[in-house]
Amino acid sequence: MIDSNKMSLVTPENAADYAAALSAADIPALVEQLASAEDKIRYPAFLLLKERSASRADVYPFWDVFDAKLTDANSYQRSIGAMLISANARHDAAGKLRQSLPRYLTLLSDSKPITVRQCAQALPEILRAKPEFAEPISDAILQVSLMDYKDTMRKLILLDFLETLLICRALYPTPALEEYFFSVLSGSILDDKSKKQLRARLSI
Repeated sequence: MIDSNKMSLVTPENAADYAAALSAADIPALVEQLASAEDKIRYPAFLLLKERSASRADVYPFWDVFDAKLTDANSYQRSIGAMLISANARHDAAGKLRQSLPRYLTLLSDSKPITVRQCAQALPEILRAKPEFAEPISDAILQVSLMDYKDTMRKLILLDFLETLLICRALYPTPALEEYFFSVLSGSILDDKSKKQLRARLSI
């Protein structure tokens, strides 16, 4: 069993090592700790469960708990739910993602920019595991209004979106995607350097 002393030592850099040493009995306790209001409890629990999901399927049975977090009033919980769903998409033999994805994608228009970014950054993990969802994911991103966010956040959110859209383009190219890329290149959100990098990745 992992105790509070070990939990206090968990960091993003060593979480994979600690996650590999977890016992089956640790998983339910860590899932419960995700609901803690204390960051020193919630964050290491999240790191351990995310890293465990990368190599084992024993976090997947708690999918419905993560799904419920997608509509939580607390933005931290919404982000945690989305990121752990992404991490467990590779284990989704039961097809739960099909039901969860619409709720997940609403977070791309969340009132909290950090939640938008964390959810967007986790989407490539879903696409690698379940490429058949490229169409609904790209459609959802294209519908997000970046102007709803402060100008200091628009570029950051857009860059996160573009990482996912480039994957979607390879999996499910559509005219709507090409139009979006064109509008980004002709718009004012990205700086010249970012536009040049995007053109290179688009090979145009």
